[in-house]
Amino acid sequence: MSKAESAELILKLYDLRREATMREARNWIFSFNPTSADDIEKTMMDPEVGAYLRMVTSYWDMAAALVNQGAIDADMFHETQGEHIGVFSKIEPFLTDLRAKWDMPEAFANLEKVIMDRPDGAEKIRKTQEWMKDIQAKMAGTQAGEAAA
Repeated sequence: MSKAESAELILKLYDLRREATMREARNWIFSFNPTSADDIEKTMMDPEVGAYLRMVTSYWDMAAALVNQGAIDADMFHETQGEHIGVFSKIEPFLTDLRAKWDMPEAFANLEKVIMDRPDGAEKIRKTQEWMKDIQAKMAGTQAGEAAA
């Protein structure tokens, strides 16, 4: 695989992310803050937003599979993508439970592998989870302040 072929696939992935429903799903997922595997499971079946969760997680798992299989250069992927780390960081604390509940040990395995193959993969996940918690706390503080006013 040449760098040009890899770049072309990355641009195709980017183009897919621009589709209207996918944009809505990507916007929604950043407001989704699960606290358990049950939260994730219930949300996946929710008629209003379940498709969003399934769409975004399966999209990034598919993109990661292309990297893991060598169709996309891993270094180029990591230099041009970051959203997948945020998505994975939301489900990672519950991954063992989800895999057991679904009897699917391979669930999100491509996404996990593409991130954990980075030398700083585990650290990226931890920092992203901390960052997301900070944002949630700030948003909760802002909302509490607005409610009191």
